[in-house]
Amino acid sequence: MGVAVRAEGCTKSFGAQRIWQDVSLTLPYGEVSALLGPSGTGKSVFLKSLIGLLRPERGAIFVGDTDIMRCTTKELYEIRKLFGVLFQDGALFGSMTLFDNVAFPLREHTKKSESQIKNIVMEKLELTGLLGDENKLPGEISGGMRKRAGLARALVLDPQIILVDEPDSGLDPVRTSYLSQLLIDINAQIDATILIVTHNINLARTVPDNIGMLFRRQLVMFGPREVLLTSDEPVVKQFLNGRMQGPIGMSEEKDEAQMAREQAIFDAGHHDGGAQEVEGIIPQMQAQPGMPVRQAVLRRKERVREIMHTLPHAAQAAIRESLDRNDN
Repeated sequence: MGVAVRAEGCTKSFGAQRIWQDVSLTLPYGEVSALLGPSGTGKSVFLKSLIGLLRPERGAIFVGDTDIMRCTTKELYEIRKLFGVLFQDGALFGSMTLFDNVAFPLREHTKKSESQIKNIVMEKLELTGLLGDENKLPGEISGGMRKRAGLARALVLDPQIILVDEPDSGLDPVRTSYLSQLLIDINAQIDATILIVTHNINLARTVPDNIGMLFRRQLVMFGPREVLLTSDEPVVKQFLNGRMQGPIGMSEEKDEAQMAREQAIFDAGHHDGGAQEVEGIIPQMQAQPGMPVRQAVLRRKERVREIMHTLPHAAQAAIRESLDRNDN
């Protein structure tokens, strides 16, 4: 079962450049969460901070009950064993076969025999659809296969927390969907806590149980998908619909005058060619037939019902319709 991860008041800078500040959120245990935001908002920096590869100047990051900002080096080493990380490029060793790449963490961090290692590696390669490709080098396979090999390696130590950095990077939409389905199925099987860092709109709408949004060095929102998908927060609404109209500009942000001009054009009916706006809450990707029921969905829906009365009436209506549709 997954472990909850909690950030409290975290601020990160590189020199004089502030990346984000006062970020607080909790990744619920055993659920799939996504962190969104325009390019350059520090999403990958946040992911690397959760595992201790980067260190915020202020705040606390709890993995379970341990604050990794204040623990010993030995404790951090043990905590990292809870994590599996899929980096953007797969981060494979070019001179090793896929088998040896996937086996690497087992050989480094365990005392398992080669026969035990072989069984585990072949199981993870089968899970990620790479059985039969174990003797190939990373340079001999496609980008999508390298991504899946990176995921197989991230899974070999049976992590309780899986971090996925830009899973759609370098992949076409079809293969991104396959990878997304794989993450949902893994969550159904092992109830792992998963964080996906992405700016892919379709993935954000359909995959996670929880969604967070970074913009202007702040965490704008974080919560269950139903809350974010019905939100009237301008930056969230703009991003999830891929529109030019809104606070996000080509560089970072727009001034008030530009936003007013674009709003007038939008109100006049001249739309900007973004993603198709979706009324209501788009259905979530489900685990494939034969997989266990995803407990994450049941936990999330219970949380949503508890906070429903605090939401705007229009959001309540859309959420109630979504919950009723999914329960039937």
